[in-house]
Parts: sequence; structure tokens; C-alpha cells
Amino acid sequence: MTLLSVNVNKIAVLRNSRGGTEPDVVRAARACLSAGAHGITVHPRPDLRHIRPDDVRALSSLTRAQGAELNVEGNPFAPARAGYPGFLALCDEVRPAQATLVPDGDGQITSDHGFDFSRDTERLRPLVAGLKAMGCRVSLFVDAGCTGLEQAAHIGADRIEIYTGPFADAALVGDAGDALALCRRTAREAQALGLGVNAGHDLSQDNLAEFLANVPDVLEVSIGHALIGEALYAGLDTTVRRYLGILDGRPASGRRD
Repeated sequence: MTLLSVNVNKIAVLRNSRGGTEPDVVRAARACLSAGAHGITVHPRPDLRHIRPDDVRALSSLTRAQGAELNVEGNPFAPARAGYPGFLALCDEVRPAQATLVPDGDGQITSDHGFDFSRDTERLRPLVAGLKAMGCRVSLFVDAGCTGLEQAAHIGADRIEIYTGPFADAALVGDAGDALALCRRTAREAQALGLGVNAGHDLSQDNLAEFLANVPDVLEVSIGHALIGEALYAGLDTTVRRYLGILDGRPASGRRD
């Protein structure tokens, strides 16, 4: 069964928009885990726009106490600065189960592309080795249809995460065939190289079942933006359980309440 890791960045966005401590990121994560989510994902950025290092530390304690996985995403090339120790330093401190490396620049609203292995492989090599020495499983964010996956395997990555934004856009207009074919090809190529396959970005109750029916043996999906938005109407517990139902092969129902 594909596992669900809930990205709680959007909870922190709401909190930071007002200041203070509400809504509480840890309380939201606990609610997701209580509903059955298998893990929690966060993507701290150097500008501290949402998840902050102190959140990562608190969520590390929560996930360890509950026997769940913490997946920390981020750009390993971004330098440390005031309030942000750098991606590897933060991972060294909290030792997440999984570190997902993403090549997003400071000015990006959200992640929108994967690594270029013809350019990035040698820069990634020591970073992957360092994270694995910390005991982290390492996943690399990739575009569907990318080239160079053999380099990801060669430098020691454990998994890839397929960027599913283009698939979600195509599914929205009812024309996802080509995007799914690219995702499927990339998954099969990665698996042939011994890499596990994760997926994430803009997956939702509307498109998740279609994606999983067409892309083989996805180990984990990381879902945040859509899930938190849907939870505004139905609540976190109900929404997480609906996603788990989809992962278990049950169709989504009643999601508009």
C-alpha cells in the first residue's frame, strides 16, 4: 500500500500570517497521525515563510514519540542564514527518517521542477553521502520524463520523488494521458535502477486514484496544499481518512461537505 505523508506547511503559513502560535502545527500534525497518516512532511525554507526550524524540532519529537516518519524537504544548496542553519545542519540535528532534496530557489512560491542530473550530480554526491551517514533515507525530486536517473542511483540516493504538478494540471482539464505516461515511464526506469518511487505536488482527492492506477508501485505520496484546503470544509480527521481510503482502493465520496 502507498503511504501517506501529510505536508503541514500550510498550517504554518496561516499561523505566520497573524503571528503567535495558532494554529498549532504540532497539534495539526498530531491530528493527522491520529487519523492514520503514516508520516509528516515539512519543507522549511531559508526565508522562514512557513515551517521554521523550531517547528521541525518539535515535529521530530512528535513523530518519534508516535512511531511515524518525518520527511524533511529542502534545497541542500541554499546557504545558512539568520534563523536558518542550512538543510544539512537541520537534518543532522533532527535526523529525519527521510530527507527529500529539492532544487527550489529562494524566490519560488513552491517547488516547480526537479534536478538536472547533467549539472547537479557532482554537487549532490557529497550531500547524499552526508545525509545517509546521518541515517536518513534520501529522495531526490525529479521531473517526470527526466534523464539521468542512473546518476541518482550511482550517487547513492534511495528514492526519487516524481513532481506531479504537470499531471495535476492535465488532469484538471481531463487530458492526463501524456503526463501519466511520463510519470509511469520514470517510475519504471527508477525501479529498474533499484530506486524507490515517491510522488507529490498538487495531488488531491480528485486525481490521486487516477495517478496511482497508472503509475506502478508508488511507495509514498506527500500531500499538503490540497489536503489542508479540503480539511477546511470536512476537518483534518475526515480528510486524512478519505485519502487513506483512496490509497486503500476505495473511491472518494462525500468530499464536498
